[in-house]
Amino acid sequence: MRMIVSILLVLSASLSASFFPSTVHTTIKRIEGKTLRLSKPFPVTGMSGIVVHRYGKTIDAALGYLVQRNDKGEAVLIRGKITPHEALPDIKTSPSEGDKVIGGYLYGNVMVLAPDETTYKKIVSRYRKTWFHPDLLAAYLSQEGDAYPTRKTLKAFAKQYQIGLFYIVRRNDAVLYDPISERIVAKKPFRNPPEKTRYPFYMRLKKIEAGLFGDEGDGDYYRLMEQFQ
Repeated sequence: MRMIVSILLVLSASLSASFFPSTVHTTIKRIEGKTLRLSKPFPVTGMSGIVVHRYGKTIDAALGYLVQRNDKGEAVLIRGKITPHEALPDIKTSPSEGDKVIGGYLYGNVMVLAPDETTYKKIVSRYRKTWFHPDLLAAYLSQEGDAYPTRKTLKAFAKQYQIGLFYIVRRNDAVLYDPISERIVAKKPFRNPPEKTRYPFYMRLKKIEAGLFGDEGDGDYYRLMEQFQ
């Protein structure tokens, strides 16, 4: 009996983990103009990753992000610093065949955008991830003078705080949103979503202190989250 229970627990954990795309270590097999063809495709089209170039025998540096655009492993490079910081130099090196690629870079770092506290706690207790509390996003939006998250703000925020994915609860489903590619990389049904919600999302702060012409904190949580497609 104990063996049966153990098997069921392992199977349950495996099924839960499968919602998150696996991190992939591969290389650039061929470069065709602006297209980088990977030796091993990422498991999901729309996943982002980073290109790592080796200088000499000991120095590695990330050249930038890339995004897989089809299941054949064709990707496009996105220039820009992996971690925005004035002290870090801009790397001008072009990618080369044989350069390392890490797909799903930082996918273990996740933030949940949920309609209420109960939903939030259920999600973070189910998966073994490094969870970033949405209070951090609320503080960032307040600093930027924004009343609610957008695709643009999530991308900037994710780069600054090294977040790989946003777990977003919508009206009828839950999705994993990659802020770098601005694509959904996983989706599953979400049953019985709460009708009473926090706007713009669950956080422990009472409200986001937005700019002079920002919202007063009233709005439709589910409608707001539909922008992340």
